Amino acid sequence: MPNDLADVRFLTVAEVADMMRVSKMTVYRMVHSGELPAIRFGRSFRVPETAVAEVLARPASSPPAENQQAR
Repeated sequence: MPNDLADVRFLTVAEVADMMRVSKMTVYRMVHSGELPAIRFGRSFRVPETAVAEVLARPASSPPAENQQAR
């Protein structure tokens, strides 16, 4: 199985906020808008560490790839 969940490290919203140096509310907004993928775990969210790395790697002015429209 290529995406074995045992190999995925999940982060809390607070951990993501610390890594990105933003508020927890900003992380929640990114999750709800779909910009940052997350899974629901009970009443909280967990974000794959790889998703955080991808968001941090892309330029700040560039929107997520799936939201870009062809011109």
